[in-house]
Amino acid sequence: MMFFSRLQHWEPPNISGTIAATTMRIHAGQFKGRSLLGPPDSANTRPMTGLVKKSLSSMLAAWMDDTLVLDLFCGTGTMGLEAISMGARRCCFAERDRAVIHRLQRNIESLGVEDRSTIWSGDLMLGLPRRLAVLGEPADLVFVDPPYADVRRWDWDKQIATLFEPLGAHLAADGLVVLRTPKRVECPETLGPVTTKRTKHYGDMAVIILGLS
Repeated sequence: MMFFSRLQHWEPPNISGTIAATTMRIHAGQFKGRSLLGPPDSANTRPMTGLVKKSLSSMLAAWMDDTLVLDLFCGTGTMGLEAISMGARRCCFAERDRAVIHRLQRNIESLGVEDRSTIWSGDLMLGLPRRLAVLGEPADLVFVDPPYADVRRWDWDKQIATLFEPLGAHLAADGLVVLRTPKRVECPETLGPVTTKRTKHYGDMAVIILGLS
């Protein structure tokens, strides 16, 4: 409850909504200042800007200490690796683009955190309940950052059934889901078992914080 009280006072930085540069950095923790590869130019990904990532990491620090983190639609893993840098026990990265996965692997290796990282390749929606079940513990923090083009076409009822219902069933009691969408996409306040706690806009993006209802 203390966290949700703190969340009410969270203010996002003022940004222009530009796409992050190809090379990015870890902003806090053990690997602060270390460079990370961004996605190749051909990839259908839109990395968070440094200011947004820094703001989120600061706000979510308590959910990155000795926890299980999922970084879904992760791109080259910048949010999950930020969480590991800040103390997450392990992170599962989900990505389908092979070229992007190659860069994700290089980022993981460059930080020497292979033992704390698992990569789920391919279509996330195929077998997600099984992947979550084999974790053996609930997730504390889940980043859901799909390509904007995909989100604009989402059938929310389908996403609830295939994505948010399984996540809710494997989310810790005080766990959080952090969903990023284009600002103009209307997201339902309740997505199956999770409900919106706070929404903030950064330039042309919306960041929606959800927890169990």
